[in-house]
Amino acid sequence: MTAAADGGRLPAAYLAAGSSSFTEFLLDHAPGVLPSGRRLPAGASIEAPHGTTIVTLTYAGGVLIAGDRRATMGNLIANREMEKVFAADEFSAVGIAGTAGLAIELVRLFQVELEHYEKIEGTLMSLEGKANRLASMIRGNLGMAMQGLSVVPLFAGFDLEAQRGRIFSYDVTGGCYEEHDHHSVGSGSLFARGALKKLYRRESAPEVALRVAVEALWDAADDDSATGGPDVGRRIWPTVALIDADGVRFATDEQVAAVVEALIADRRGNPGGVP
Repeated sequence: MTAAADGGRLPAAYLAAGSSSFTEFLLDHAPGVLPSGRRLPAGASIEAPHGTTIVTLTYAGGVLIAGDRRATMGNLIANREMEKVFAADEFSAVGIAGTAGLAIELVRLFQVELEHYEKIEGTLMSLEGKANRLASMIRGNLGMAMQGLSVVPLFAGFDLEAQRGRIFSYDVTGGCYEEHDHHSVGSGSLFARGALKKLYRRESAPEVALRVAVEALWDAADDDSATGGPDVGRRIWPTVALIDADGVRFATDEQVAAVVEALIADRRGNPGGVP
């Protein structure tokens, strides 16, 4: 029943005390609007745009998460400017890999989930609580994942209690795993992780972490056709979020462009990178 059909009043479900989880509320009252509430015919499959490589690493006083901008559909480039890194709330961010449309919808629902919890409980959810809440949402998408529409995000945030950046990865079943120092997901993750292992240094400055993230994405794009590296001609740069005690902030295009230009200069004549 809509509010208009009831004389402008909200339905009783909206006025009753319940869970602080917005997702649970939708499961009870409007399951069809959830990504997991849509069913494909048995055996059906859809070719949809996929997001690719996300990298994350900790630095002194925080954590960084970055993503390339390319979405692919089979052997085609579906989009060159797709945003794959989003602020989840004031102190956390999520990067998406997998089926692009479902992943973005899941992130938007996750953002509302955290905002709803904060309004109902009057406090921020703990970072581990956020990570586990995202895991349960991914678990709810398992049916779609079994039909090829999987979503595999990477979650990073600043733990206000521990006063440090933390990283959480997932599998398609909703398994949640804390990662240490750095991690990467997506089709180019194998190559990005190799770069991270060589370049990462604990307790580095934020600008050093930014350079490492861009260089890891560069190496991933060098060997994975589905990963888009920095596009100097079109001025399309990776999306980079830095999270610390002051909250989430995104690196500007000018900041990332400067890092890319320095990287190009340093690798001229030495495309393999670190000597």
